[in-house]
Amino acid sequence: MKKIFILAIGLFVATAASAQDRIKFGVKAGLNLSDIIKGDGNNNFDTKVKTGFNAGVTVEIPLIAGLAFTPEVLYSQKGYKLTSSLGEFRQTTSFIDVPILASFRLGSSFNIVAGPQVSFLLSTKNKFENGFGTVEQTNVERDSDRFKKSLVGGLIGFRYDVNDKFDIHGRYALDFQKNNENGTSSTPEFRNQVFSVGVGIKF
Repeated sequence: MKKIFILAIGLFVATAASAQDRIKFGVKAGLNLSDIIKGDGNNNFDTKVKTGFNAGVTVEIPLIAGLAFTPEVLYSQKGYKLTSSLGEFRQTTSFIDVPILASFRLGSSFNIVAGPQVSFLLSTKNKFENGFGTVEQTNVERDSDRFKKSLVGGLIGFRYDVNDKFDIHGRYALDFQKNNENGTSSTPEFRNQVFSVGVGIKF
């Protein structure tokens, strides 16, 4: 995992060094609609989409006509919720996502973006609510072995450039790895999936 991350940074630096006069830096933010794809563990329950947000920075480095290298670093909330006769349970997982993307321009303003993504787990927050009250628990995953601390996934989506400064975008991201390999009823094994929409500003 560390080798993938170091390779991505190296590629970014090498490309930036050869295209400094054309680089565009930017910031972005958006809405996450997250859920999970359950694995083979004790997963006899149905989940629903949970809302969250993402925000971070991006760089656009043109390579050839119609093709650009567009890595990002984002804070991203994921997770899921479920409702039962006992109440509502929500799990919010906070990640630093590093999408390593290529942007393919189709026409004057529309772009397809795709590429691998490395996600680094920061914390997990569980919240249970019913008619009698609320219980919350936050775990900083640095000291826990329940979940993998880093995951590899993939991303595909679009970006519409309103002008050379402002864009709107939508995308779908999926983890290729499970959060753990030994699912239980309290910590089921799953893969994260996230639909997101947002806006970006370039400088």
